[in-house]
Amino acid sequence: MRRPVALRLCATLATAALAATTGVLVAMPSASAAATGSATGYASQNGGTTGGAGGQTVRATTGTAIHAALCGRASASTPIVIEVEGTINHANTDKVSGASCNTAAGVIELKQISNVTLVGVGSGAVFDQLGIHIRESSNIIIQNVTVKNVKKSGSPISNGGDAIGMETNVRNVWVDHASLEASGGESAGFDGLFDMKDNTQYVTLSYSTLRNSGRGGLIGSSETELSNSFITFHHNLYENIDSRAPLLRGGTAHIYNNYYVKLNESGINSRAGAHAKVDNNYFKDSKDVLGTFYTSAAGYWQVAGNIFDNVTWSSPGTDNNPAGPDVKSTTTVSVPYSFSLDAATCVPDVVTQTAGANKGLKVSNGTCTPQTPSPTPTTPTSSPTTTPTSTPTQPGGTNLSIGAGADGSSKAAGTSYGNVKDGNLSTFWSPAGATGSVSVKWSSPTAVAGLNIREAAGSAGSIGSWRVLNGDTGAVLASGTGAGAITVPRTSLSKITFEITSSTGTPKVAEFETYAG
Repeated sequence: MRRPVALRLCATLATAALAATTGVLVAMPSASAAATGSATGYASQNGGTTGGAGGQTVRATTGTAIHAALCGRASASTPIVIEVEGTINHANTDKVSGASCNTAAGVIELKQISNVTLVGVGSGAVFDQLGIHIRESSNIIIQNVTVKNVKKSGSPISNGGDAIGMETNVRNVWVDHASLEASGGESAGFDGLFDMKDNTQYVTLSYSTLRNSGRGGLIGSSETELSNSFITFHHNLYENIDSRAPLLRGGTAHIYNNYYVKLNESGINSRAGAHAKVDNNYFKDSKDVLGTFYTSAAGYWQVAGNIFDNVTWSSPGTDNNPAGPDVKSTTTVSVPYSFSLDAATCVPDVVTQTAGANKGLKVSNGTCTPQTPSPTPTTPTSSPTTTPTSTPTQPGGTNLSIGAGADGSSKAAGTSYGNVKDGNLSTFWSPAGATGSVSVKWSSPTAVAGLNIREAAGSAGSIGSWRVLNGDTGAVLASGTGAGAITVPRTSLSKITFEITSSTGTPKVAEFETYAG
Protein backbone atom coordinates (compact mmCIF):
# COMPACT_ATOMS: atom_id res chain seq x y z
CA MET A 1 0.00 0.00 0.00
CA ARG A 2 1.08 3.56 -0.61
CA ARG A 3 2.37 5.45 2.44
CA PRO A 4 0.16 8.35 3.55
CA VAL A 5 1.54 11.62 2.28
CA ALA A 6 0.49 15.20 2.77
CA LEU A 7 -1.60 16.35 -0.13
CA ARG A 8 -0.43 19.62 -1.59
CA LEU A 9 -3.11 20.86 -3.90
CA CYS A 10 -4.15 24.27 -5.07
CA ALA A 11 -7.86 23.83 -5.72
CA THR A 12 -8.90 25.87 -8.69
CA LEU A 13 -12.11 24.16 -9.76
CA ALA A 14 -15.22 26.27 -10.15
CA THR A 15 -18.58 25.36 -8.64
CA ALA A 16 -20.88 23.72 -11.18
CA ALA A 17 -24.02 25.47 -12.29
CA LEU A 18 -27.32 24.20 -11.00
CA ALA A 19 -28.55 21.39 -13.28
CA ALA A 20 -32.04 20.82 -14.50
CA THR A 21 -33.82 18.01 -12.69
CA THR A 22 -35.71 16.76 -15.71
CA GLY A 23 -34.17 14.85 -18.55
CA VAL A 24 -34.52 14.52 -22.26
CA LEU A 25 -34.42 11.14 -23.97
CA VAL A 26 -34.95 11.71 -27.67
CA ALA A 27 -34.33 9.24 -30.47
CA MET A 28 -32.49 10.99 -33.28
CA PRO A 29 -33.90 10.56 -36.79
CA SER A 30 -31.02 8.46 -38.05
CA ALA A 31 -28.03 6.56 -36.78
CA SER A 32 -24.77 8.45 -36.51
CA ALA A 33 -21.13 7.53 -36.04
CA ALA A 34 -20.33 6.37 -32.52
CA ALA A 35 -17.73 9.06 -31.90
CA THR A 36 -15.20 11.19 -33.71
CA GLY A 37 -12.00 9.40 -34.66
CA SER A 38 -11.05 5.77 -34.12
CA ALA A 39 -9.82 3.92 -31.06
CA THR A 40 -6.05 3.93 -30.70
CA GLY A 41 -3.53 1.92 -28.71
CA TYR A 42 -4.55 -1.27 -26.99
CA ALA A 43 -8.26 -0.40 -27.34
CA SER A 44 -7.80 -1.00 -31.07
CA GLN A 45 -6.79 -4.63 -30.39
CA ASN A 46 -8.77 -7.71 -29.31
CA GLY A 47 -11.37 -7.10 -32.04
CA GLY A 48 -11.33 -3.31 -31.75
CA THR A 49 -13.43 -0.79 -29.82
CA THR A 50 -16.31 0.76 -31.76
CA GLY A 51 -18.82 1.40 -28.98
CA GLY A 52 -22.34 1.95 -30.26
CA ALA A 53 -21.39 2.46 -33.92
CA GLY A 54 -24.26 1.50 -36.20
CA GLY A 55 -26.86 1.66 -33.42
CA GLN A 56 -29.59 4.13 -32.57
CA THR A 57 -28.55 7.60 -31.42
CA VAL A 58 -30.41 9.22 -28.52
CA ARG A 59 -29.96 12.51 -26.65
CA ALA A 60 -29.94 12.65 -22.84
CA THR A 61 -29.71 15.60 -20.45
CA THR A 62 -29.96 13.73 -17.12
CA GLY A 63 -28.43 10.63 -15.62
CA THR A 64 -31.86 9.03 -15.45
CA ALA A 65 -32.21 9.54 -19.20
CA ILE A 66 -28.84 7.87 -19.77
CA HIS A 67 -29.99 4.86 -17.76
CA ALA A 68 -33.33 4.84 -19.60
CA ALA A 69 -31.51 4.74 -22.93
CA LEU A 70 -29.53 1.69 -21.81
CA CYS A 71 -32.63 -0.02 -20.46
CA GLY A 72 -34.67 0.70 -23.58
CA ARG A 73 -32.50 -1.41 -25.88
CA ALA A 74 -33.59 -4.76 -27.26
CA SER A 75 -30.73 -6.46 -25.41
CA ALA A 76 -27.71 -5.62 -23.28
CA SER A 77 -25.52 -5.82 -26.39
CA THR A 78 -27.68 -3.80 -28.81
CA PRO A 79 -25.44 -0.94 -30.04
CA ILE A 80 -26.41 2.55 -28.90
CA VAL A 81 -24.92 6.05 -29.03
CA ILE A 82 -25.97 8.28 -26.14
CA GLU A 83 -25.29 11.96 -26.78
CA VAL A 84 -25.12 13.80 -23.46
CA GLU A 85 -25.60 17.52 -22.94
CA GLY A 86 -25.83 19.44 -19.68
CA THR A 87 -24.97 18.67 -16.06
CA ILE A 88 -25.47 15.15 -14.74
CA ASN A 89 -25.67 14.98 -10.93
CA HIS A 90 -27.17 13.03 -8.03
CA ALA A 91 -30.46 14.91 -8.20
CA ASN A 92 -31.15 13.79 -11.77
CA THR A 93 -29.66 10.28 -11.75
CA ASP A 94 -32.05 7.54 -10.64
CA LYS A 95 -32.01 3.79 -11.10
CA VAL A 96 -33.91 2.48 -14.12
CA SER A 97 -34.77 -1.19 -14.49
CA GLY A 98 -34.93 -3.38 -17.56
CA ALA A 99 -33.70 -6.61 -19.11
CA SER A 100 -30.94 -4.81 -21.03
CA CYS A 101 -29.44 -2.86 -18.12
CA ASN A 102 -28.29 -3.01 -14.52
CA THR A 103 -28.24 0.53 -13.15
CA ALA A 104 -28.09 2.27 -9.78
CA ALA A 105 -28.91 5.70 -8.44
CA GLY A 106 -26.08 8.13 -7.80
CA VAL A 107 -23.68 6.70 -10.38
CA ILE A 108 -23.70 6.16 -14.14
CA GLU A 109 -23.70 2.38 -14.40
CA LEU A 110 -22.34 0.69 -17.53
CA LYS A 111 -22.70 -2.76 -16.02
CA GLN A 112 -23.05 -6.13 -17.75
CA ILE A 113 -23.51 -4.46 -21.12
CA SER A 114 -21.63 -3.94 -24.38
CA ASN A 115 -21.52 -1.78 -27.51
CA VAL A 116 -22.18 1.63 -25.96
CA THR A 117 -20.90 5.12 -26.73
CA LEU A 118 -21.33 7.98 -24.26
CA VAL A 119 -20.33 11.26 -25.92
CA GLY A 120 -20.68 14.87 -24.83
CA VAL A 121 -22.27 17.19 -27.39
CA GLY A 122 -23.54 20.74 -27.73
CA SER A 123 -22.63 22.92 -24.77
CA GLY A 124 -20.86 19.96 -23.15
CA ALA A 125 -21.48 17.13 -20.69
CA VAL A 126 -20.47 17.57 -17.04
CA PHE A 127 -20.78 14.73 -14.54
CA ASP A 128 -20.74 16.72 -11.31
CA GLN A 129 -19.79 14.69 -8.19
CA LEU A 130 -21.06 11.64 -10.08
CA GLY A 131 -18.74 8.87 -11.27
CA ILE A 132 -18.93 6.58 -14.29
CA HIS A 133 -18.75 2.89 -13.33
CA ILE A 134 -17.89 0.26 -15.96
CA ARG A 135 -18.26 -3.33 -14.74
CA GLU A 136 -18.46 -6.68 -16.52
CA SER A 137 -18.77 -4.83 -19.82
CA SER A 138 -17.03 -4.55 -23.18
CA ASN A 139 -16.74 -2.31 -26.23
CA ILE A 140 -17.38 1.00 -24.49
CA ILE A 141 -16.44 4.50 -25.73
CA ILE A 142 -16.56 7.58 -23.47
CA GLN A 143 -15.69 10.80 -25.27
CA ASN A 144 -15.78 14.56 -24.70
CA VAL A 145 -17.06 14.54 -21.11
CA THR A 146 -16.02 16.21 -17.85
CA VAL A 147 -16.19 14.22 -14.62
CA LYS A 148 -15.34 16.14 -11.46
CA ASN A 149 -15.28 16.04 -7.67
CA VAL A 150 -16.39 12.42 -7.22
CA LYS A 151 -16.13 11.40 -3.54
CA LYS A 152 -15.85 8.12 -1.66
CA SER A 153 -16.48 9.74 1.72
CA GLY A 154 -18.36 12.79 2.89
CA SER A 155 -21.41 13.82 0.93
CA PRO A 156 -22.44 12.99 -1.66
CA ILE A 157 -20.51 9.81 -2.46
CA SER A 158 -20.33 8.05 -5.84
CA ASN A 159 -18.43 5.23 -7.53
CA GLY A 160 -16.03 4.62 -4.66
CA GLY A 161 -14.49 8.03 -5.23
CA ASP A 162 -13.31 7.30 -8.79
CA ALA A 163 -14.15 9.65 -11.65
CA ILE A 164 -14.07 6.70 -14.06
CA GLY A 165 -13.67 3.23 -12.58
CA MET A 166 -13.48 -0.15 -14.31
CA GLU A 167 -13.64 -3.54 -12.60
CA THR A 168 -14.50 -7.21 -13.10
CA ASN A 169 -13.92 -8.63 -16.56
CA VAL A 170 -13.91 -5.38 -18.51
CA ARG A 171 -12.65 -5.43 -22.11
CA ASN A 172 -12.08 -2.83 -24.80
CA VAL A 173 -12.73 0.63 -23.40
CA TRP A 174 -11.66 3.85 -25.10
CA VAL A 175 -11.82 7.06 -23.05
CA ASP A 176 -10.95 10.07 -25.18
CA HIS A 177 -10.92 13.86 -24.74
CA ALA A 178 -12.18 13.63 -21.17
CA SER A 179 -11.54 16.08 -18.33
CA LEU A 180 -11.17 14.24 -15.02
CA GLU A 181 -10.81 16.47 -11.98
CA ALA A 182 -10.84 16.38 -8.19
CA SER A 183 -10.19 19.06 -5.62
CA GLY A 184 -8.19 17.16 -3.03
CA GLY A 185 -6.86 13.79 -1.96
CA GLU A 186 -8.06 10.85 0.12
CA SER A 187 -8.31 12.93 3.30
CA ALA A 188 -10.74 15.22 1.48
CA GLY A 189 -12.89 12.27 0.38
CA PHE A 190 -11.52 11.62 -3.13
CA ASP A 191 -9.85 8.55 -4.62
CA GLY A 192 -8.58 7.88 -8.17
CA LEU A 193 -9.46 9.65 -11.38
CA PHE A 194 -9.03 6.63 -13.66
CA ASP A 195 -8.92 3.20 -11.97
CA MET A 196 -8.82 -0.32 -13.44
CA LYS A 197 -8.96 -3.56 -11.47
CA ASP A 198 -10.15 -7.17 -11.35
CA ASN A 199 -9.36 -8.31 -14.89
CA THR A 200 -9.66 -5.12 -16.94
CA GLN A 201 -7.83 -5.24 -20.28
CA TYR A 202 -7.48 -3.48 -23.65
CA VAL A 203 -8.08 0.09 -22.53
CA THR A 204 -6.87 3.39 -23.99
CA LEU A 205 -6.96 6.81 -22.32
CA SER A 206 -6.17 9.50 -24.87
CA TYR A 207 -6.24 13.31 -25.15
CA SER A 208 -7.57 13.71 -21.62
CA THR A 209 -6.73 15.88 -18.61
CA LEU A 210 -6.31 14.57 -15.07
CA ARG A 211 -6.01 17.38 -12.51
CA ASN A 212 -5.90 18.34 -8.85
CA SER A 213 -6.04 14.89 -7.28
CA GLY A 214 -4.06 12.88 -4.79
CA ARG A 215 -4.26 9.87 -7.11
CA GLY A 216 -4.21 9.85 -10.88
CA GLY A 217 -5.23 6.22 -11.26
CA LEU A 218 -4.25 2.61 -10.71
CA ILE A 219 -4.09 -0.62 -12.66
CA GLY A 220 -4.60 -3.45 -10.17
CA SER A 221 -5.93 -3.13 -6.61
CA SER A 222 -3.11 -5.02 -4.84
CA GLU A 223 0.32 -6.60 -5.38
CA THR A 224 -1.39 -9.96 -5.98
CA GLU A 225 -4.21 -8.69 -8.21
CA LEU A 226 -2.32 -8.91 -11.50
CA SER A 227 -5.08 -9.69 -14.01
CA ASN A 228 -5.13 -6.21 -15.56
CA SER A 229 -3.09 -5.41 -18.65
CA PHE A 230 -2.77 -3.93 -22.12
CA ILE A 231 -3.41 -0.27 -21.31
CA THR A 232 -2.35 2.72 -23.44
CA PHE A 233 -2.00 6.30 -22.20
CA HIS A 234 -1.20 8.93 -24.81
CA HIS A 235 -1.45 12.70 -25.24
CA ASN A 236 -2.84 13.22 -21.74
CA LEU A 237 -2.14 16.06 -19.33
CA TYR A 238 -1.44 15.10 -15.70
CA GLU A 239 -1.35 18.27 -13.61
CA ASN A 240 -1.06 18.75 -9.84
CA ILE A 241 -1.24 15.05 -8.98
CA ASP A 242 0.38 13.55 -5.88
CA SER A 243 0.94 10.02 -7.23
CA ARG A 244 -0.34 7.18 -9.46
CA ALA A 245 0.24 8.63 -12.90
CA PRO A 246 -0.44 5.74 -13.21
CA LEU A 247 0.26 3.03 -10.62
CA LEU A 248 0.76 -0.19 -12.59
CA ARG A 249 0.64 -3.55 -10.79
CA GLY A 250 1.59 -6.29 -13.21
CA GLY A 251 0.59 -6.21 -16.85
CA THR A 252 1.80 -4.08 -19.73
CA ALA A 253 1.23 -0.38 -20.32
CA HIS A 254 2.28 1.90 -23.17
CA ILE A 255 2.72 5.50 -22.04
CA TYR A 256 3.63 8.02 -24.73
CA ASN A 257 3.40 11.73 -25.57
CA ASN A 258 1.91 12.67 -22.19
CA TYR A 259 2.60 16.00 -20.47
CA TYR A 260 3.24 15.77 -16.73
CA VAL A 261 3.28 18.96 -14.66
CA LYS A 262 3.67 19.07 -10.88
CA LEU A 263 3.69 15.42 -9.87
CA ASN A 264 4.16 16.05 -6.17
CA GLU A 265 5.26 12.67 -4.78
CA SER A 266 5.66 10.15 -7.63
CA GLY A 267 4.50 9.55 -11.19
CA ILE A 268 4.60 6.35 -13.25
CA ASN A 269 4.86 3.66 -10.56
CA SER A 270 5.68 0.30 -12.16
CA ARG A 271 5.32 -2.47 -9.57
CA ALA A 272 4.86 -6.21 -9.10
CA GLY A 273 6.42 -7.27 -12.40
CA ALA A 274 4.68 -4.65 -14.53
CA HIS A 275 6.22 -3.60 -17.84
CA ALA A 276 5.86 0.03 -18.94
CA LYS A 277 6.89 1.34 -22.35
CA VAL A 278 7.53 5.05 -21.77
CA ASP A 279 8.10 7.07 -24.96
CA ASN A 280 8.49 10.80 -25.73
CA ASN A 281 6.80 12.16 -22.62
CA TYR A 282 7.53 15.59 -21.11
CA PHE A 283 7.95 15.74 -17.30
CA LYS A 284 8.09 19.20 -15.71
CA ASP A 285 8.43 20.56 -12.14
CA SER A 286 7.93 17.11 -10.65
CA LYS A 287 9.41 14.48 -8.33
CA ASP A 288 10.20 10.79 -8.89
CA VAL A 289 8.31 10.65 -12.17
CA LEU A 290 9.24 7.03 -12.95
CA GLY A 291 10.24 3.99 -10.90
CA THR A 292 9.01 1.50 -8.31
CA PHE A 293 7.72 3.25 -5.19
CA TYR A 294 6.25 2.26 -1.81
CA THR A 295 7.01 -1.46 -2.33
CA SER A 296 9.86 -3.91 -2.78
CA ALA A 297 7.92 -5.71 -5.57
CA ALA A 298 9.86 -4.43 -8.57
CA GLY A 299 8.41 -3.35 -11.88
CA TYR A 300 10.22 -2.59 -15.13
CA TRP A 301 10.35 0.05 -17.86
CA GLN A 302 11.64 0.76 -21.32
CA VAL A 303 12.37 4.43 -21.93
CA ALA A 304 13.08 6.48 -25.05
CA GLY A 305 12.88 10.15 -26.02
CA ASN A 306 11.56 11.54 -22.74
CA ILE A 307 12.36 15.03 -21.44
CA PHE A 308 12.90 15.65 -17.71
CA ASP A 309 12.51 19.38 -17.02
CA ASN A 310 13.19 20.36 -13.40
CA VAL A 311 12.60 16.83 -12.09
CA THR A 312 13.99 15.81 -8.69
CA TRP A 313 14.76 12.26 -7.59
CA SER A 314 14.79 10.67 -4.14
CA SER A 315 17.47 8.27 -2.96
CA PRO A 316 16.97 4.51 -3.53
CA GLY A 317 15.79 2.45 -0.57
CA THR A 318 14.15 -0.87 0.30
CA ASP A 319 10.72 0.32 -0.85
CA ASN A 320 11.90 3.03 -3.20
CA ASN A 321 13.60 2.55 -6.57
CA PRO A 322 13.47 5.74 -8.65
CA ALA A 323 14.49 5.41 -12.29
CA GLY A 324 16.55 8.62 -12.18
CA PRO A 325 18.50 10.73 -12.28
CA ASP A 326 20.28 8.50 -14.82
CA VAL A 327 17.15 7.09 -16.45
CA LYS A 328 17.76 3.84 -18.33
CA SER A 329 15.62 0.97 -19.56
CA THR A 330 15.33 -2.14 -17.39
CA THR A 331 13.40 -4.26 -19.91
CA THR A 332 12.10 -4.26 -23.48
CA VAL A 333 8.42 -3.92 -24.32
CA SER A 334 6.81 -4.42 -27.74
CA VAL A 335 3.30 -3.34 -28.71
CA PRO A 336 1.13 -4.95 -31.42
CA TYR A 337 -0.22 -1.76 -33.01
CA SER A 338 1.19 1.14 -35.00
CA PHE A 339 1.40 4.64 -33.54
CA SER A 340 2.85 8.04 -34.46
CA LEU A 341 5.11 9.77 -31.95
CA ASP A 342 5.27 13.51 -31.56
CA ALA A 343 8.69 14.78 -30.58
CA ALA A 344 8.87 15.27 -26.81
CA THR A 345 9.90 18.90 -27.31
CA CYS A 346 6.47 19.80 -28.71
CA VAL A 347 4.40 17.67 -26.32
CA PRO A 348 3.53 20.57 -23.95
CA ASP A 349 2.15 22.62 -26.84
CA VAL A 350 0.30 19.78 -28.59
CA VAL A 351 -1.24 18.36 -25.42
CA THR A 352 -2.29 21.79 -24.18
CA GLN A 353 -4.15 22.39 -27.44
CA THR A 354 -5.80 18.97 -27.72
CA ALA A 355 -6.32 17.31 -24.32
CA GLY A 356 -9.60 17.51 -22.44
CA ALA A 357 -13.29 17.95 -23.15
CA ASN A 358 -14.61 20.71 -25.40
CA LYS A 359 -11.33 21.09 -27.30
CA GLY A 360 -12.88 20.28 -30.68
CA LEU A 361 -11.72 16.65 -30.44
CA LYS A 362 -8.45 17.62 -32.08
CA VAL A 363 -5.62 15.07 -32.24
CA SER A 364 -2.03 14.85 -33.42
CA ASN A 365 -0.71 12.71 -36.26
CA GLY A 366 2.90 12.82 -35.14
CA THR A 367 3.75 16.15 -36.80
CA CYS A 368 3.29 18.27 -33.66
CA THR A 369 0.31 19.97 -35.33
CA PRO A 370 -3.27 19.48 -34.04
CA GLN A 371 -5.58 17.85 -36.58
CA THR A 372 -9.35 17.36 -36.81
CA PRO A 373 -10.02 13.59 -37.04
CA SER A 374 -12.35 11.88 -39.47
CA PRO A 375 -15.55 10.14 -38.32
CA THR A 376 -15.35 6.73 -36.72
CA PRO A 377 -15.72 3.74 -39.06
CA THR A 378 -18.75 1.61 -38.31
CA THR A 379 -16.79 -1.64 -38.36
CA PRO A 380 -13.88 -2.70 -36.13
CA THR A 381 -10.33 -2.37 -37.43
CA SER A 382 -9.89 -6.07 -36.75
CA SER A 383 -12.27 -8.87 -35.89
CA PRO A 384 -11.93 -12.10 -33.94
CA THR A 385 -12.25 -15.37 -35.79
CA THR A 386 -15.83 -16.59 -36.01
CA THR A 387 -16.26 -20.30 -35.38
CA PRO A 388 -19.25 -21.85 -37.15
CA THR A 389 -21.40 -24.00 -34.89
CA SER A 390 -24.17 -25.09 -37.26
CA THR A 391 -23.04 -28.72 -37.26
CA PRO A 392 -21.29 -29.23 -33.91
CA THR A 393 -19.21 -32.30 -33.38
CA GLN A 394 -18.47 -33.54 -29.87
CA PRO A 395 -14.72 -33.27 -29.14
CA GLY A 396 -13.00 -36.50 -28.15
CA GLY A 397 -10.89 -37.31 -25.13
CA THR A 398 -11.11 -36.38 -21.46
CA ASN A 399 -13.24 -33.48 -20.28
CA LEU A 400 -10.57 -31.32 -18.63
CA SER A 401 -13.18 -29.27 -16.77
CA ILE A 402 -14.01 -32.07 -14.34
CA GLY A 403 -12.16 -31.29 -11.13
CA ALA A 404 -11.05 -27.84 -12.29
CA GLY A 405 -12.13 -24.53 -10.75
CA ALA A 406 -14.70 -22.06 -12.02
CA ASP A 407 -15.67 -18.44 -11.64
CA GLY A 408 -17.38 -15.73 -13.67
CA SER A 409 -19.48 -12.61 -13.79
CA SER A 410 -22.55 -12.09 -11.63
CA LYS A 411 -24.74 -15.18 -11.51
CA ALA A 412 -28.48 -15.54 -11.25
CA ALA A 413 -29.94 -16.48 -7.89
CA GLY A 414 -29.79 -20.20 -7.13
CA THR A 415 -27.07 -21.00 -9.65
CA SER A 416 -23.37 -21.74 -9.24
CA TYR A 417 -20.23 -21.40 -11.36
CA GLY A 418 -19.23 -24.89 -10.22
CA ASN A 419 -22.31 -26.39 -11.87
CA VAL A 420 -20.69 -25.99 -15.30
CA LYS A 421 -17.84 -28.38 -14.49
CA ASP A 422 -19.48 -31.02 -12.32
CA GLY A 423 -20.53 -33.44 -15.11
CA ASN A 424 -24.17 -33.10 -14.08
CA LEU A 425 -26.58 -31.86 -16.76
CA SER A 426 -29.34 -31.21 -14.21
CA THR A 427 -27.40 -28.33 -12.62
CA PHE A 428 -26.46 -25.12 -14.39
CA TRP A 429 -25.12 -21.57 -14.21
CA SER A 430 -27.06 -18.55 -15.46
CA PRO A 431 -25.83 -14.96 -15.72
CA ALA A 432 -27.63 -12.29 -13.69
CA GLY A 433 -28.89 -10.75 -16.93
CA ALA A 434 -29.03 -11.57 -20.62
CA THR A 435 -25.23 -11.55 -20.91
CA GLY A 436 -22.34 -12.68 -18.75
CA SER A 437 -19.30 -14.92 -18.59
CA VAL A 438 -18.23 -18.12 -16.89
CA SER A 439 -14.68 -19.48 -16.70
CA VAL A 440 -12.93 -22.78 -16.10
CA LYS A 441 -9.51 -22.52 -14.49
CA TRP A 442 -6.62 -24.75 -13.52
CA SER A 443 -3.75 -24.41 -11.05
CA SER A 444 -1.20 -24.73 -13.86
CA PRO A 445 -1.23 -24.07 -17.63
CA THR A 446 -3.36 -26.60 -19.51
CA ALA A 447 -3.56 -27.13 -23.28
CA VAL A 448 -7.07 -26.61 -24.66
CA ALA A 449 -8.18 -26.98 -28.30
CA GLY A 450 -11.89 -27.71 -28.05
CA LEU A 451 -14.96 -26.84 -25.99
CA ASN A 452 -18.50 -28.08 -25.71
CA ILE A 453 -21.18 -25.81 -24.26
CA ARG A 454 -24.23 -27.78 -23.14
CA GLU A 455 -27.43 -25.92 -22.35
CA ALA A 456 -29.74 -27.09 -19.56
CA ALA A 457 -33.00 -28.84 -20.37
CA GLY A 458 -35.70 -26.43 -21.47
CA SER A 459 -33.28 -23.64 -22.40
CA ALA A 460 -31.93 -24.95 -25.71
CA GLY A 461 -31.42 -22.10 -28.18
CA SER A 462 -31.28 -19.37 -25.53
CA ILE A 463 -27.59 -18.62 -26.04
CA GLY A 464 -27.13 -16.17 -28.89
CA SER A 465 -23.72 -14.68 -29.69
CA TRP A 466 -20.64 -15.56 -27.66
CA ARG A 467 -16.89 -15.20 -27.41
CA VAL A 468 -14.24 -17.56 -26.06
CA LEU A 469 -11.41 -15.71 -24.31
CA ASN A 470 -7.97 -16.69 -23.09
CA GLY A 471 -8.51 -15.86 -19.42
CA ASP A 472 -4.78 -15.26 -18.90
CA THR A 473 -4.39 -12.60 -21.60
CA GLY A 474 -7.92 -11.58 -22.59
CA ALA A 475 -7.29 -12.56 -26.22
CA VAL A 476 -10.34 -13.66 -28.24
CA LEU A 477 -9.87 -17.29 -29.30
CA ALA A 478 -13.19 -17.68 -31.13
CA SER A 479 -16.66 -16.18 -31.48
CA GLY A 480 -19.96 -17.35 -32.91
CA THR A 481 -23.60 -18.05 -32.10
CA GLY A 482 -25.44 -20.86 -30.37
CA ALA A 483 -24.30 -23.54 -27.94
CA GLY A 484 -22.46 -26.71 -28.95
CA ALA A 485 -18.95 -27.74 -29.92
CA ILE A 486 -16.34 -25.03 -30.45
CA THR A 487 -12.85 -25.35 -31.87
CA VAL A 488 -10.15 -22.93 -30.73
CA PRO A 489 -6.46 -22.67 -31.60
CA ARG A 490 -4.62 -25.07 -29.32
CA THR A 491 -3.54 -22.83 -26.42
CA SER A 492 -1.81 -23.45 -23.11
CA LEU A 493 -3.60 -21.40 -20.46
CA SER A 494 -4.66 -21.41 -16.83
CA LYS A 495 -8.13 -19.96 -17.43
CA ILE A 496 -10.58 -20.01 -20.33
CA THR A 497 -13.76 -17.94 -20.45
CA PHE A 498 -17.06 -18.41 -22.27
CA GLU A 499 -18.71 -14.99 -22.62
CA ILE A 500 -22.37 -14.74 -23.66
CA THR A 501 -22.82 -11.41 -25.47
CA SER A 502 -26.49 -11.85 -26.44
CA SER A 503 -29.32 -14.25 -25.63
CA THR A 504 -33.05 -14.83 -25.76
CA GLY A 505 -34.89 -15.95 -22.70
CA THR A 506 -32.65 -17.05 -19.84
CA PRO A 507 -29.38 -18.69 -20.89
CA LYS A 508 -28.47 -21.74 -18.78
CA VAL A 509 -25.07 -23.41 -19.16
CA ALA A 510 -25.25 -26.93 -17.75
CA GLU A 511 -21.69 -27.92 -18.74
CA PHE A 512 -18.66 -26.01 -19.99
CA GLU A 513 -16.53 -28.89 -21.22
CA THR A 514 -12.93 -28.43 -22.31
CA TYR A 515 -10.72 -30.80 -24.30
CA ALA A 516 -7.10 -31.02 -25.34
CA GLY A 517 -8.06 -31.87 -28.93
